Amino acid sequence: MAKQVKLKAEPRTNVGRSAVRKLRARGLIPAVIYGGNNKPQALQVTAREINAVMSHASGENVLVELEISGEGSNRTALVQEVQHSPVGGEIRHVDFHAISMDQMIQAEVPLEPTGTAVGVKTFGGLLEQSLRALAIECLPGDLPDRITVDVSQLNIGDSIHVRDIQLPSGVAAKVQPDLTAFSVVAPVVEEEPVVTEAEVAAAGPEVITEKKEEGESAAPAPAAKEKAPKEKEQKK
Repeated sequence: MAKQVKLKAEPRTNVGRSAVRKLRARGLIPAVIYGGNNKPQALQVTAREINAVMSHASGENVLVELEISGEGSNRTALVQEVQHSPVGGEIRHVDFHAISMDQMIQAEVPLEPTGTAVGVKTFGGLLEQSLRALAIECLPGDLPDRITVDVSQLNIGDSIHVRDIQLPSGVAAKVQPDLTAFSVVAPVVEEEPVVTEAEVAAAGPEVITEKKEEGESAAPAPAAKEKAPKEKEQKK
């Protein structure tokens, strides 16, 4: 299950690109929290703390207990979205979704196969994963980091659908039960091209040249025409 971690935050009054650039230069990350009965609120967190929270997270869904400076009580939130730099991958912005621990939430949880399918191990088939994440509904305390699916019994032509996945207690899938999550397909065999008699005839007979014996030199080139005789000696 997703672990709840504490994170300190401060209200952010300065907004805009210039203010955000100055914020990041000071080692702070802009954030926002929305949801619940409150209006969206701009926040800022330290890059060091949010990096620690995300690096130790065992899945994509992270529950945080936000300790916002100036507020009397902490607020429980789900990390809804994290924006990264396209170049270095650093965290640029974080969205928090305020939630209540006694109210159902919806989230997408990664699906991970475990084991080696018999159709892959024995017959050389290929395991295809059609569903990378599963949309679920549960209480925040029941939110799983990921959902593992045992694919070891799959033979070629077999499939696992959403209805076949064993979900943790308190978790319900929010997609069609007949959706395919995993399947094993036969390996692709490349067929050799078939040459017809017409193609052979069109190619013509094979021309074989005589092989020279070892040490045999090439035939000498024809001798050049003898030079014209010298002019007759001058008469004495």
